Amino acid sequence: MPLQGLEHIRAIAERVAQSHGLEVWDLVSRREAQGHVVRIFIDRPGPAATPEESVSIEDCEQVNREIGTILDVEDPLPFAYTLEVSSPGLTRPLRGENDYRRFAGRLAKIVVSEAVDNQKAFEGRLRGVEGDAGLGDIVLLEGPRGRMHRLPMRLITRGRLEVEF
Repeated sequence: MPLQGLEHIRAIAERVAQSHGLEVWDLVSRREAQGHVVRIFIDRPGPAATPEESVSIEDCEQVNREIGTILDVEDPLPFAYTLEVSSPGLTRPLRGENDYRRFAGRLAKIVVSEAVDNQKAFEGRLRGVEGDAGLGDIVLLEGPRGRMHRLPMRLITRGRLEVEF
């Protein structure tokens, strides 16, 4: 059975991104004021990305051009839409254990569902992830005064990188 709609677009995007050493981080389709928009977020796999290792504007332009050319021919959606290709951004959301490991050493903000160390919102430097028998993975976050917070992954509701200057 052939792929339909967004599954088809994702398959095309993954193939094109991979040919440039990139990966599809997310794909979002939504109706906005100016019409329907399909956004493809691409990322460079690997360790914590420095500005030189991050997805560039040129990467986004090239991937957009190639995906757009294929979509013009294959026409997978039954309505008009605008295609956008972007990176996850400087203040990218952290999604799961791999991101917390990958971005160890970077500044982040994390919100938890239940108080840990008498607070629910944290800001500091990611110091990695460790396993904890029975509790699951623990994210290590060093606060501004050097205090180490041990945040159970299961309690994290939101996490994102912070911009460093």
